[in-house]
Amino acid sequence: MALHHLRLAPLALLRVAGLPPRASSRLAAHHHHLLLFAPPARPWRLLSPAARPRALATAAAEADGAGSGDGFFAEESTLWGSLGVSDRLASALRGAGLARPSLVQAACIPHVLTENDVIVAAETGSGKTHGYLVPLIEKLCSKSSNTEDDNSQDTAPGVHDILLVLCPNVMLCEQVVRMANSLLDESGAPLKSAAAVCGPKGWPAVHPDILVATPAALLNYLFDYDPEKRRRERFMRNVKFVVFDEADMLLCGSFENQVIRLIHMLRFDEKLLSRAQDAGKEVSPGSDDEYHEDSDSEGAEFSGSDEENEGNLVRDRPGKVENSPVGARKDWRRVRKIYKRSKQYVFVAATLPQSGKKTAGGVLKRMFPDAVWVSGTYLHHHNPRLERRWIEVTADTQVDALIDAVKYGLKSKDHDAPKRTMVFTNTVDAANSVSDILQRVGIPCILYHRESSLEERANNLQSFRENGGVLVCTDAAARGLDVPNVSHVIQAEFAACAVDFLHRVGRTARAGQSGIVTSLFTEANRDLVRAVRQAEELAQPVERAFSRKRSFRNKLKKQALQRREASLA
Repeated sequence: MALHHLRLAPLALLRVAGLPPRASSRLAAHHHHLLLFAPPARPWRLLSPAARPRALATAAAEADGAGSGDGFFAEESTLWGSLGVSDRLASALRGAGLARPSLVQAACIPHVLTENDVIVAAETGSGKTHGYLVPLIEKLCSKSSNTEDDNSQDTAPGVHDILLVLCPNVMLCEQVVRMANSLLDESGAPLKSAAAVCGPKGWPAVHPDILVATPAALLNYLFDYDPEKRRRERFMRNVKFVVFDEADMLLCGSFENQVIRLIHMLRFDEKLLSRAQDAGKEVSPGSDDEYHEDSDSEGAEFSGSDEENEGNLVRDRPGKVENSPVGARKDWRRVRKIYKRSKQYVFVAATLPQSGKKTAGGVLKRMFPDAVWVSGTYLHHHNPRLERRWIEVTADTQVDALIDAVKYGLKSKDHDAPKRTMVFTNTVDAANSVSDILQRVGIPCILYHRESSLEERANNLQSFRENGGVLVCTDAAARGLDVPNVSHVIQAEFAACAVDFLHRVGRTARAGQSGIVTSLFTEANRDLVRAVRQAEELAQPVERAFSRKRSFRNKLKKQALQRREASLA
């Protein structure tokens, strides 16, 4: 039952929780700030287990067999240098506190160092960000070193290789920039400079080696007024490596059209470069060929527009152009049917749904059938370093249970270490209600949700990182943000979908640490919780608890009907 069902009697509820009377009056006055413990608003979405786990599964098994212990770090014999990382970069990694690679990093770095496209699907907190930054920075350093050695005068001014990283939000962009700029050389300067283009931040005055951007901010820049009309072409030609961080979010939903548009532009440039090389012409972005969008370009779907073939070539299916006037430019897909690849694509995600053609995993399998897949040991599975606490609550016990759970997380054997607890709700109103309740009983907390300003969110997150405490948040804080040493995650409201559930619990027990997850649930969630717990006990992916053709509730009804029929028989 939701708290708003009890708003007519807040004094009785708060008296049970031991809250001061004035708290009840405030909640009654602001009854739209509600703590919801109601059933999820929608059925849990389906996830399919990773269909092509490759190198990491083998590496993890070997590490476990060798008794490495924590299941996070690679074997002691696996060092940065053994993965193909130069001494200079390895020294920078050790200076940043990264003495050894993790299992995910040990599995994916050798593949990213090749020219292959790579898809990294691994659990949260497994080291995926450095898993792509390290090999791509290594490539940038190697190319710049080779250019200096060649001392070539044929290179056009302003031409240099760029690593482009696309992220779904500003906070993640800034986090990736900090991680890249923390890898320093002997002089204390970043090995390769990184800058963000997102939110209020405009284009950097000095062109960075690593550009981290949200899709919308990048498109706004590329299609902004350009007197020279060559800025977009030069940028696309310079981009040699493209990373899609949180790929499952970027390839679906509100980001889908923007990301499709960018991939079209990047592949168009690959085709032009391939044609110029085949013709023996000088390769420059200043030719008469220019990317022009047709009516289908922005809304096009990935399904089958590109098919990869052997030899690092891509064959396009011809695009159908109806009612084209004479002399009109051809669809970008028809510029070149077979072309050499000149850019590398890396997709990174902690959850990668593959059940269906429109899911992120389904899209990637069609667009990049030859990509190397690196799958995490605990992808979509229960993390054994997690202690799980399941507490069923009612309207009379939910507030007490919440307060007890928060106090439980603030207890620690190490009194000197700051304690960090994250409390998740499904809505902004619920987060405000939880914050109000905790503060009334003397538990200070920090709020983090989408309705806070960007500056307020950044300051609150920084305070939580430095000082610890309790962070009351929505799922805006569940994805991508790396807050070290979060010891306790509380689901004040049970997650509304499987992806949210996995990202929430992944905020703790990161980087080989242990953690606690306390999930409060109601009678309406009971069967769902039972199915999730059973999947975890049987070491099955969480999504195995759900039907592929029906919502979870329909599956439960079918099971109940079968039980009744069995009892009557």
